[in-house]
Amino acid sequence: MSWDKEIEELRARETMAEAMGGAEKVERQHSRGKLDARARIAGLVDAGSFREVGKIAGKGSYDAEGNLLGLAASNLIFGRANIEGRPVVASADDFTVRGGAADAAIRRKFEQCEAMAHTLKIPLIRMIDGTGGGGSVKTLETIGATYVPAVPGWSDVIRNLESVPVVALSLGPTAGLGAARVVASHYSIMVKGLSQLFAAGPAVVEAIGEKSDKESLGGSEIHTRNGVVDEEVASEAEAFARARRFLSYLPSAVGQLAARTPCSDPADRREEALISTVPRGAFEAYSMRKVLEAVFDSGSVFEMGRMWGRAAITAFARLDGWPVAVLASDPSFLGGSWEAKTSEKAERFIKLADQFRLPVVHMVDNPGFMIGNAAEVAGTIRYGVNAMNAIYKATVPLACVVVRKAYGIAGSAMSNADAFQYRFAWPSGDWGSLPIEGGIEVAYKSEIEAAEDGPAHLAAIRVRLNKLRSPFRTAEIFGIEDIIDPRDTRPLLCEFAELAWKGLGA
Repeated sequence: MSWDKEIEELRARETMAEAMGGAEKVERQHSRGKLDARARIAGLVDAGSFREVGKIAGKGSYDAEGNLLGLAASNLIFGRANIEGRPVVASADDFTVRGGAADAAIRRKFEQCEAMAHTLKIPLIRMIDGTGGGGSVKTLETIGATYVPAVPGWSDVIRNLESVPVVALSLGPTAGLGAARVVASHYSIMVKGLSQLFAAGPAVVEAIGEKSDKESLGGSEIHTRNGVVDEEVASEAEAFARARRFLSYLPSAVGQLAARTPCSDPADRREEALISTVPRGAFEAYSMRKVLEAVFDSGSVFEMGRMWGRAAITAFARLDGWPVAVLASDPSFLGGSWEAKTSEKAERFIKLADQFRLPVVHMVDNPGFMIGNAAEVAGTIRYGVNAMNAIYKATVPLACVVVRKAYGIAGSAMSNADAFQYRFAWPSGDWGSLPIEGGIEVAYKSEIEAAEDGPAHLAAIRVRLNKLRSPFRTAEIFGIEDIIDPRDTRPLLCEFAELAWKGLGA
């Protein structure tokens, strides 16, 4: 009365599934410098934690008597696993099975993978290689007809974006639906030279008269600089490590709180170098990244999207172990001016922080929105206002440190002026509706023209106004809450982080 025979068949089917597309195709995958889908999952998650769902799903072949001869596995592997002890849904497209095309897919597996993350409120990691369940011309012969495009289960993709952290790793040529699944994430990664992403590949694009190859059409150097993908890394192993670290700063789902970690870096540490970091020359650059490393917990700064929207730095970090989202100006690029892409990047990041309830620290050195013809053509003001709207609408606590410049509408986007301003300024603070350097000639034009010595009169006006631009004059009228010694920045922000997290219910 035993079921041993059925268990033997189950084990045989599992063994067939583990063979993926077969030894030859797996070897071909490896020869391209790519890991196979099962190796990818093993490299991403905690050892021994993966429990696969739907392992034996696929297409069986049988003899005349109905006995199993073989099993062609489906081209999606997914299941429950742990990352740093926390449960996740891990999935990987299997390029060895028909390149991930739809005619080798079981649509319900894709749907159930997405639904699992949403239902259980745990993060989802997609490792995408190929069309990711997208179309193939061969599908037409299989079904005997063409079809109106649709993406069953996309509602779950949207729900996941609204409810759990979603990470996407592009680990090969990803086109069509595969590319869409990369973009529909909170954090995305491409491997330099290994990953390409496009709406349609070079062979299809050639039909409209454009010749290209995979790299020139959709390589990482394109998409990690235009904002389509967040990160470019050198290897699959680095992609796995960055995905794991990204998740470490976030809660498992919206409505939960991210974890505080033990911290050996003293909260009252005062970094001596900060007193001389900002140059006295208004147009001299300095390293904001060095400021961040000095202020936040040692080794905790994790930047995302470094190669696009470069006038803003977006990162996660910790203050006395508390996770925070960091938005910071980068004065070494465009002087820190926000152009369209920078504004888009800032908006997206602030929304991400607010969605997952991470307090925000904004380190400001912003001379304003980018100006000029190119900036107007790019629609900079619209993107800039969207970024400001995101900051004003955010409901998480926000602390602002004005390191140097804050001018115009972009300067107004430092924090919500209609709410309590948890804000500090360094003595290097310099602000206004527009920089004095660019406004004197306009505001005092008739007076300068009427003077006997125009240049001398202009110089005298400049001296007079420079005395008024002192940040201490602003503090006198409570236009800025506190001017601080830069060396006190870390202790004050650690105090903010604790208060913020207590306010969030930690």
